[in-house]
Amino acid sequence: MITLCHIDDIKEGKTRGFELSGLSVIALKKDGVIFLYENRCPHLGLNLEFQPDDFLNYDETYIQCSTHGAMFTLNNGECVLGPCKGESLQAISYTLLDDQIMLTEPLPSSAAS
Repeated sequence: MITLCHIDDIKEGKTRGFELSGLSVIALKKDGVIFLYENRCPHLGLNLEFQPDDFLNYDETYIQCSTHGAMFTLNNGECVLGPCKGESLQAISYTLLDDQIMLTEPLPSSAAS
């Protein structure tokens, strides 16, 4: 397992980006629940953020692709608006161990490339 961060390193209702082991990760905390996704738009394969740690739309209700504006739901990463509608962000599985977010195997295949 790979340690991502302490659960308190992600603020409620906010996102944070991480780069580790060849993988770019979006971490989001919503209502105390952590969601992890690969930072990769399914449309063009580009990173999503506008600026470091800035992955959400204006009213913080969706993850938004900075390249073409696609909107992804927070709780499952499904694209509900944009050229990749119906596709989803790649979820990353994790476990909590002593309040540390630990990535579990297997990691998305793009981390190996």
